[in-house]
Amino acid sequence: MVSSGIAPRILGIDPGSRITGFGVLERHGLRVNYIDSGCIRAGEGEFVPRLKVIFDGVRDLIRIYAPQELAIERVFMHRNPDSALKLGQARGAALCAALAEGLLIHEYTPAEIKQAIVGRGQATKEQIQHMIQALLELPGTPQADAADALAVALTHHHVGETRARLAAAGAGQVWRRRR
Repeated sequence: MVSSGIAPRILGIDPGSRITGFGVLERHGLRVNYIDSGCIRAGEGEFVPRLKVIFDGVRDLIRIYAPQELAIERVFMHRNPDSALKLGQARGAALCAALAEGLLIHEYTPAEIKQAIVGRGQATKEQIQHMIQALLELPGTPQADAADALAVALTHHHVGETRARLAAAGAGQVWRRRR
């Protein structure tokens, strides 16, 4: 699915059983540019058909924006086990769409994402929205689910950027202390 001559793209997904946020970023060396963001609205109806809406929506996004990688939030345990199970199934629908289209998949916990974007693992949704607007130089505040998806994509970009810098500095070498 990688197209020559096109900057690598990341599709960030914030899974939800009713609203799944998405964000598309494009890498240009160490910089990243905002492409698009929004929400897949699965609605309030029966649960199983909503999973198909999520699957089809993510697959459509992949076909429209041609990302090479998908970054997705890992499921965390809610107080309500039923909510956690539904969230996991929504996440699974998004993952299956990405796998069907051949994308590389990267997963991040909510705390990792908040730490990367705001600087602390207990950040609020409003803090995430504010930082995404500032970091991506957006003209307005993105909707909360879209901001969360952009935060996942941006976290993945930062991780990749850090790995590239470490590799360039030779940090991947194993150093042994002499006795």
